[in-house]
Amino acid sequence: MTDKNKMRVLTCIVCPNGCEITAVLDENGGVASLSGALCKRGEAYAAQEIVSPMRTISSSVRVLGGAAPLVSVRLNRPVPKAEIFHVMEAIRALEISAPVSAGDVLIADVLGLGSDVIATKHIAKA
Repeated sequence: MTDKNKMRVLTCIVCPNGCEITAVLDENGGVASLSGALCKRGEAYAAQEIVSPMRTISSSVRVLGGAAPLVSVRLNRPVPKAEIFHVMEAIRALEISAPVSAGDVLIADVLGLGSDVIATKHIAKA
């Protein structure tokens, strides 16, 4: 690993402080040390982002026979960043019939990643 690759600077997104966190990496790409975080949550975020970045997704799903053509959806837990496009393919392939209620699980344990796709809005039958 070159000296350039031994350090990463991240802007924390956990709270409004937006701390600039500097991570020094070990020879295996793991975190050797962190500085700049004003709280433990920022430190945890930076360590997670470096070792195994996770993301949540918000999107929409087609509704058949509904008062609206789409329902907004989100994941109830983050998934690995590398899986975002695969999860989006599963969401795009989904069509559901009205009615739909906020909180309905539309895809349980999507792709075996431990996260459910849930509706965030109520759509009545047309």
